[in-house]
Amino acid sequence: MAKLRLFLWLWLPLMAFSQTARLDDAERGRIISLENAWNQAEQQKDINALELLLAPELIYVEFDGTLMTKPQYMASVQSADIHATHIVSESMSVSIYGNVAVVNGIYRESGVKDGKPFALRERFIDTWIRHSGSWMCVASQSTLISR
Repeated sequence: MAKLRLFLWLWLPLMAFSQTARLDDAERGRIISLENAWNQAEQQKDINALELLLAPELIYVEFDGTLMTKPQYMASVQSADIHATHIVSESMSVSIYGNVAVVNGIYRESGVKDGKPFALRERFIDTWIRHSGSWMCVASQSTLISR
C-alpha cells in the first residue's frame, strides 16, 4: 500500500504538469497564429481584423522610437503613403505567464513608402493578454536590425 501511495504521489503531479504543458503548447500555437493574422491584416489594411487583435489601450513603439496609441497605429496602417507587399514574422517564441503572453521574434516588411521601395528587418516584442477567453495585444515594440 505504501508503494502505491508513493507511486500516486509522484505520478499525479507529473500528469498535471503534462496536461498544463499541452495546454500551454496549444496557447502558444494560438498566439503565433494571431501574430501571423496581424501581419496579414496590416498588409491588407484590414482595420476590422486589427480591431479584434489589438486591445483598445494598445501602446505601439515603432523601430524609430515613435510612440503610438491604437487610433494612431490604425491611422498609420490606413495611410495611402505606404503599401506593404510582404510582411512576415519568423523565429517567434512565446512565453506564457497565466493570462499574459510575451512574444519575441524577427519581423520583415517590404513594399513602397512615399513612392520608394523599402525593406525592413526588425526584432520585436509583443505583449498579449487573455480576457474573456480571447487574446489581444496590449503592447508592441520593435527595434531595427541593421544590415
